[in-house]
Amino acid sequence: MSRPVSRVLMLLELLQSGGLRTVGELAARLEVDERTVRRYADHLLDLDVPVESVRGRHGGYRIASGYRMPPLMLTDDEALAVLLGLLAGRRAGLTAATGSAGETAAAKIRRVLPERLGGRLDAVLGSLAFTDPPTTSVVPESSVLLPIADAVRHHRPVSIRYTAADGRPSERTLHPYGLVAHSGRWYVTGGDPAVGEDRTFRLDRIAEARVLPGAFDPPAGFDPAERVLSGIASAPHRHEVSVRVQGTAEYVRSRLPAGIAIVEELPSEGAPDSAPGPWCRVGMRVERLDWLPAVLASLDRPFVIERPGELRELVARFAARLAESARRQ
Repeated sequence: MSRPVSRVLMLLELLQSGGLRTVGELAARLEVDERTVRRYADHLLDLDVPVESVRGRHGGYRIASGYRMPPLMLTDDEALAVLLGLLAGRRAGLTAATGSAGETAAAKIRRVLPERLGGRLDAVLGSLAFTDPPTTSVVPESSVLLPIADAVRHHRPVSIRYTAADGRPSERTLHPYGLVAHSGRWYVTGGDPAVGEDRTFRLDRIAEARVLPGAFDPPAGFDPAERVLSGIASAPHRHEVSVRVQGTAEYVRSRLPAGIAIVEELPSEGAPDSAPGPWCRVGMRVERLDWLPAVLASLDRPFVIERPGELRELVARFAARLAESARRQ
């Protein structure tokens, strides 16, 4: 927002606080000269804001009695876009320079929304988990996101019409535990009573969501974000990779992309005799192996490739290329 526009809005806010404000007082608050204050007042008049000018020694400006700003009119999609944008901005550090400005802006918007819409948006913000920094997203329809968020918040079952990756449509009932945003996509994870298992669904593949009567008890301590990441990491792919790495599971997880690997600590007897210390096993399912040698090297820890054998050959060739580059003058 340009400085003149922001100061015109600041003038409106000062006048809305009530009473008569002298030109000198307004000039000091806006850090401009008195002539500029008069120009800003004319801008407000052009916007049909009833600013009254009071002449005389103690004159100044005031808002006409009885005037109120019109209510903020937002559709469900618009309100959701604004509040999620503010949330993503705080997570990305884009609002750090303005302190709590993002939070106060969200609070102002929330206060003027109709109670029905405000409650539904609170359900989205209260049930959403992020697993990584914001990125280009496949945005779900609000007609899908809002009812699912409401079902998560109130522990109610939801009926969804879903299209799988292979194009097969289905209609099922889900007990939703949480919403998760990961790598530009939105997911809902929960229990599928028809199969008696936990399932995860992409929201952009859900054509319709409808909250059903009844209620359910979500499992205690369930972590929706962890469930989505482990589900993505264990999805079937061309290659199944298993590597033992010297280091703690916490360290290895911090070096691997979220949703790529399943990391588990190994007991002491699982460590090679020549390299004692904490070891862990990393399991991955991937379509291609060519990018893994660089990832394993970036761990900066000893590792043992358990499978597949093709990965050992790729790592050996990668190491040879590095050594050749190091010797090159």
